[in-house]
Amino acid sequence: MPLTTHEAYRRYRQEWPTIDEAAQLTAAYIRRRAARGHLSCQVSARAKEVSSFIKKAYHRTDYADPWKEITDKAGIRIVVPYSSLLDEALDLLTSGDFTVIRIEDDREKPGLEDRLQYPRLHVQIRAHGEWNDPDGVPYECEVQIRTEAADVWARMSHSLMYKPGVTTDIPSDVRRTLYRLIALVELYDSEVERGVQALAEHPDFSRNNRLLAEAERIYQTFSQHPYDRTLSEDVVDVLIDTIGDDASYPDRLVEFAEQYRGRIEHAYEEFGPSSEQFLEHGRYLLVSQPESLIIFERLANARHDLQESWQGNLEDRLLTDLARIWGVRW
Repeated sequence: MPLTTHEAYRRYRQEWPTIDEAAQLTAAYIRRRAARGHLSCQVSARAKEVSSFIKKAYHRTDYADPWKEITDKAGIRIVVPYSSLLDEALDLLTSGDFTVIRIEDDREKPGLEDRLQYPRLHVQIRAHGEWNDPDGVPYECEVQIRTEAADVWARMSHSLMYKPGVTTDIPSDVRRTLYRLIALVELYDSEVERGVQALAEHPDFSRNNRLLAEAERIYQTFSQHPYDRTLSEDVVDVLIDTIGDDASYPDRLVEFAEQYRGRIEHAYEEFGPSSEQFLEHGRYLLVSQPESLIIFERLANARHDLQESWQGNLEDRLLTDLARIWGVRW
């Protein structure tokens, strides 16, 4: 039976915590899938604010059943560095174990160049796991896929075009500005992609950079905390000697992170940058760094090689702290 706008609002307010949890856990699963696929991206999630839900429900008078027709109650955003990765992100959702309800892909839609919007790429999926509402209906998530530049443009243009009191008749100077920004977004995307491809083919783009990029991707499935890139580079310069030319190592690092996910999560909770141990004692610095994943893996599988490479190059305490966390006698 269709719900009235007020009934939908009351129900959404009651179910909001569950919807938000479903969105967050679905996003976490997408991050893990992206890491396994070596896809660089940022994944964020949120349940629509209760105030936003009620505004949308009351603003649209054509809803026959606002509860069912407002499909972005749980929203997830995948942001990739440049445009050719959009299809990889789309494949991540459509070729895996997600249940895809529909895809809205406006990238090839004719006439879009005359509109003040960036091509939409949305995928409606069922939330990952057993997330059903009280009626037994699976919760859904609306997944938006964008490039970094398009994400900046979308947030900026939304603030310009949808502020209270601004009509749909956008002033000509603002419209011209938005068109110019769309062109800049497309140029930025293409130049970033060209630069990344050229750098990857350059002989000076070392194995160290590739290894750190892999560690960063996996680390984001555990923590969104910022880290010191310079420190990461110094540590990876030492760690690379224990790995050599093993081209399969990135896949093995992903497998290690999945195999010991619970143990690694516990280490980050107990000793990470938000922990009491870190804040009070100033120890365990590398736990807040993505290269900690490589160190844990090396402690498990190549401890003596790691110790030999580390000595004389980096402070011993940095390594002994992580060895203690991992339960390795040093």
